[in-house]
Amino acid sequence: MSLDDPIEANATQTKLRSLAEFRFQMRKFLSFSEIASERCGVPAQQYQLMQVIAAIPESQQASITYLAERMILRHNSTVELVDRAERAGLVHRESDPRDMRRSLVKLTPLGQEILNRLVAEHLAEIAPLCEHLIHALRELQGAVEHPAGQEI
Repeated sequence: MSLDDPIEANATQTKLRSLAEFRFQMRKFLSFSEIASERCGVPAQQYQLMQVIAAIPESQQASITYLAERMILRHNSTVELVDRAERAGLVHRESDPRDMRRSLVKLTPLGQEILNRLVAEHLAEIAPLCEHLIHALRELQGAVEHPAGQEI
């Protein structure tokens, strides 16, 4: 691939613009999310933690290991996050009845109430953004499906 070739340079520029637009749309929503959760007195990461706990599949349990995986955090960072959320009254830990060495994390009624409020706000905010996000994803999909040097 040579960027001296105007066709390849144009294809590369189109892909770059598609990727940048997708990133912008995602950041716009994530920025809203951070502001909305902080307005409710909940740091963004604690809101994300509550989402992961509430959305857990029935076949899974909210262990620290599972939460760390879903939040893309290290185990010790997840423990600290759960500690902070527990001090805030958003979650509580219970011993796993099958393995007393392991803790399971559950939402408290306060955590569930705040989560419900934030989810409603987020759905209202994302509704008008959906068209822009979908368009950006389709542009990005087109860029990925057509390698440089091929027509887009």
